[in-house]
This record gives sequence, C-alpha cells and structure tokens, in this order.
Amino acid sequence: MNVSKKLILALTLALTALGSNAQFNLKKAIGGAAKAVQAVTLTDEQMAAYVKESVDWMDKNNEVLPEDNPYTQRLAKLTDGIKDADGISLNFKVYNVSDVNAFACPDGSVRVFAALMDLMDDDELLGVIGHEIGHVIKRHSKKAFRTELLTGAAKDAIASTSGKAAALTESQLSGLSQSLINAKFSQKQEKEADDCGYDFLVSKGKNPWGIVMSFEKLQSLEGDNANAKRSYIAKMFSSHPETKARIEAMTKRCEKDGYVRPTAK
Repeated sequence: MNVSKKLILALTLALTALGSNAQFNLKKAIGGAAKAVQAVTLTDEQMAAYVKESVDWMDKNNEVLPEDNPYTQRLAKLTDGIKDADGISLNFKVYNVSDVNAFACPDGSVRVFAALMDLMDDDELLGVIGHEIGHVIKRHSKKAFRTELLTGAAKDAIASTSGKAAALTESQLSGLSQSLINAKFSQKQEKEADDCGYDFLVSKGKNPWGIVMSFEKLQSLEGDNANAKRSYIAKMFSSHPETKARIEAMTKRCEKDGYVRPTAK
C-alpha cells in the first residue's frame, strides 16, 4: 500500500469512528496526517543534517579541549589508526566535563568526557570506545536518534518540512543532543555492541580485553554515591545479572582467541 492510500484509509477510519453527527475538522486532520507521513518518510539526508546540527551544538556548548591538551593528546595516541567504522568516518574529541561518560553518534563523532579518562587506564578506555563504536556500526545510535526525531520536542518542526532539514531552536537542539549523550539501548543491543566492539578492536589491531576491564571498573563503582558515575553505569548496565553475563561472555571470547590480559595500571 503506498503512502497516499495509507493516508486515505486513515482518514476514512477516523471519519467512520466519529460518526456522521460528530464535528470534524477535515483540514486539520489532513494536516496532522500529512505530518505523520512526512515524519515516517524522513530521509537519510535529513537524518545526517540533524545529527550534524546536534553534534555541532554539543561541541559549541561544551568545553572541547584543544589539540595540545594532554587529554586530547592521550586520546589521539590511543585511537591512532582508528579512522573509520564500517565505512563511517570517525572523529574524536574530549569534553572537559565532570560527568563520567562517553558516546558515539550516528555520523561517527565520538566524544569522551575528561572524568571518564581520569577514571580509566588506556586499555579500559579503549574498551569503552570500542563498545560505543559498536552501537554505531550496528546502527543502534541511528535508530535511537530517529526515534527521538519522530517523538521528541523537535518532531513538529521536522514534520512540517519537506526535503530539507528544519531550522531548530536552541531548546530543540538541546533535546536532540541529550538523546545522543544519554541514548539507552536494550540488553540485546548492548550485547550486540559488545560483540561488534570486540570485532572492531581486533580489526584495528587492539587488545579486546579492554572491554572486559572497562565493564569490571564500572561494575566496581555501582555502589558509588556519585550520581554522575551512576548515570553512565545505568546506561551501560540496566540489569545486574546481565552485567555479570556480559563480562563472562567477553572474557570467554578473549581467552578462546588467545589474547593476553593486560596488567591493570
């Protein structure tokens, strides 16, 4: 069934449900349905424009550490040779933020918070980055962002445009940016990102034990009173039994593939 037929059917069902004596604003109904159709047919080009606008907004509204900063230099050294993921170009920046967090966007923008770098050694940090890039490769980040576009504060502005990205307000951009930073994934998606991140790190010549070690470090903080630390832990691990199972699964892969666990620093 094409889009126009779906629209007609939806309006017919609505009219039938209201009955012949009910007041019904047909023009308003058509406009609302048209918005819904436009949202459903959101193009990859529009998606890319909204992601870029959101990432640019975040980079503008957070303190991005310069290239000569020790944090940035450490991250650059750690990610040397990691330029793309499944055809998606990667770019890395450090936010000088006290929250313990890291995230990767659908366009390949990876942002690591300085507080997370303080918490983790290089192997652990690389494990987190590999996991977050796993979400990008599996298109989890893209699906989550699309959902926010269709349901969040910017949905009406987006639905009213055709063929080009809508001009968004600061408030709307803030909402979209928060959806990138705090995207929540299902347990199935988290496990997929674990395995995909493992394969990604191996493909780049990196030791995948970092994934296990980062999970263990985060798990050790689950009783910590710092809300910033708990927020990232909650995003990564929504279930205690699943946390243990994920650590065991990654450990078995590392051991089976013969990788030597680095000494914790």
